Formats: sequence, C-alpha cells, structure tokens
Amino acid sequence: MAQHRFSSARRHVGEHIAEWTIRIVASLSILVIFLIFVFVFREALTLISPDAPAPAPAAVTSEDDLRPELYNPDVLTAEEMETLLTPEIYNPDVGNLGEASEAPAGAAATAQEGTTETRSLAGRLLSDVWQPVGERPKFGMMPLLVGTAKTTLIAIAIGAPLGILAALYSAFFAPFRVRQIIKPAIELLAGFPSVVVGFFCLAIVATFVQDALGTSFRLNALIGGIGLSITVIPIVFSIAEESLAAVPKSLREASLALGSSEWQTAYRVMLPAAAPGVFAAVLLGIGRAFGETMIAIMATGNAALMSWSIFEPARTMAATIGAEMGEVVWGSEHYGILFLLGTLLFVFSFGLNAVTELYVKQRLIKRFQGK
Repeated sequence: MAQHRFSSARRHVGEHIAEWTIRIVASLSILVIFLIFVFVFREALTLISPDAPAPAPAAVTSEDDLRPELYNPDVLTAEEMETLLTPEIYNPDVGNLGEASEAPAGAAATAQEGTTETRSLAGRLLSDVWQPVGERPKFGMMPLLVGTAKTTLIAIAIGAPLGILAALYSAFFAPFRVRQIIKPAIELLAGFPSVVVGFFCLAIVATFVQDALGTSFRLNALIGGIGLSITVIPIVFSIAEESLAAVPKSLREASLALGSSEWQTAYRVMLPAAAPGVFAAVLLGIGRAFGETMIAIMATGNAALMSWSIFEPARTMAATIGAEMGEVVWGSEHYGILFLLGTLLFVFSFGLNAVTELYVKQRLIKRFQGK
C-alpha cells in the first residue's frame, strides 16, 4: 500500500537542525540559571567560611584620611574648602574624630572585639538597623525585609484586582474592536523601562499623593507600591485574560441559558473556572514586584526604617543591592551580605515559579477537571 506523501516518516535535515537547536538553547538556559545561582550562593558563603578573614575596621590616623578628593578646588574659597573637608559623621554612637583620637586605641579595639564576640552573625543579620558605613557597621536585614514586604503587598493589593478586572472586561464585555486596542495597550506597558516608571512616580505620583493625603514624607512605601503595581498589572492581565479565554464557552452559554446575567456569569462561573491561571498570574506578579530594583530605589525614599507604616520611607532588598553593590569592597562582610540578599531574592523567585508550575498547573487544574 502506497504511503501518503503528507504522512511520510522521513525527516528532513532542517527538522533535525531545528530540534537540536531547541534542545541546545533550552539546555544552555537551564545551565546559565544554575551557574548564576551557584555564583551568588558561593559569594554569600564567604560570610560563614572559616577561611575568610574577619573584617577589620578602617584605621583612622588623622583628618587627612577622611578628606574627600577635590576635583575642582580653584572655584572655592579657603573657608568653603574647610567646611567641605569636614567629615560627616554617619555613625554618631562612636563619637567624632577628636573623641576617637583621645580614647585609648586598646580600649576601642577591646570594645569592638567584645561586641563582635557577643553577637553572632545571625544575631547581627536579624537586628533592626541597617548602617553599612561607619567604624561599627550594622547589617540588620529586618528593615529591608519589612520594606520589601510593604511595597510588595501594596503593589499586589493595587495591581492584582485591576489586572483581573481588566481581564474580565476584555474577555467578556468589551466589543471586538475595543478588545483589539486594550489588550496590546496594556501588554505594551510591560515593556516600559523601570526607570521611566520610577521617574513618573517620583515627579508626578508623589506630589499628587502628598497633596491629597497630607503625608509627612513625599517618597514612601505607598508611592513605591503604586509604582510597582504599574509593572504588576500587565503580567496579571495577560495571564488572567488568556486563562479566561481558555475556559470552554459551553459554561458561559449554559449559565446564560439558566438566566444569569453577563456579570454573574463572568464572576461566578468563568472566573472560578479560570482560577488556576488567575492564581498563577498573581504569584508571578508578586515575584515581579519582589525583585524590582529601579522603581524601589527612586520612589520609596530608599531609607531602611523599621516601620510598618506605608506613609514612611522604605528600602527593599533589591534596591539595597542596586544602590550599594557598586561601592562595596570586594570580599568584605558587606560584600557577602549583599550576595546573601541576592540569594534570598533568587530562592524566593524560584520558589514562586515552582509553586506556580507544580501546584497551580497540576493540582488545581486536576481538581477543576474533576480528576
């Protein structure tokens, strides 16, 4: 029996090339992700490595060591230069330069050794002060965790409902021509540079919110959360709209035939049927807000305060890495802690993606399918 030409089992050379190209690209992608995690985790391990030397405080012998470098000294008067060369005290609990010079060097060293010995690494990381500069640096990560949690929750509280409602409108209520405009417009928002969104919040949103609510701080966690919600909305909208469109139309027709209104059908029938995809959209939106850097630096006030108030400045872990990694000393304790923050971000994002893939797409889909 002659074999049909469209069902031929012969495979062309181009198909083999395409197949192996896809395999190689997928394998390289997985390998790159794994290598990035290994690099970040290895640098973070310098904090607990026994071979790593203990960070020594910077020795200040005279005021000349604290004088900033001048790039254009001929435009300043002698008085202005003297004012400029006076160092600013960032860690006032250790005293000024004069007090430090009068104190015995041995007493200062003994006090610092006692402080280091009495507080373990975990105790210092779980403290509520982040102050990496100074003779006694403090690396408490709790203000960073609180700031990250505040801005992420605000972003999801604003972005997730708006994205889901926009997906419902686009899938069931909008006319075809309007849908062809709304969907590309919202998805285009995902391509906006983060620095543009951050500048918009810095210049426009912050002023509007301060005038409307009378907040004491112009830049705070609320402004940062609003900026992050702008990046969350396109992700939630795109995935939720695709999930709603994938629900069988027979469910909608049956609900309408039983006398339900369009809104009742969309809210009580179609949305629950698409719950796995909507839940996945929210989880991915959380991951997007959790790891955003530029908007968090520009719109939150970027101050590591241990406060749950949304009207006070905040600082996220991603913003801390972006702001301080360029000036940190390689191999120092500060360097290792920044990589530890990067490891936490990586693990959190990977965990969200794993939950989305394994739990949402498997268990919830099987439950809604009656399996």
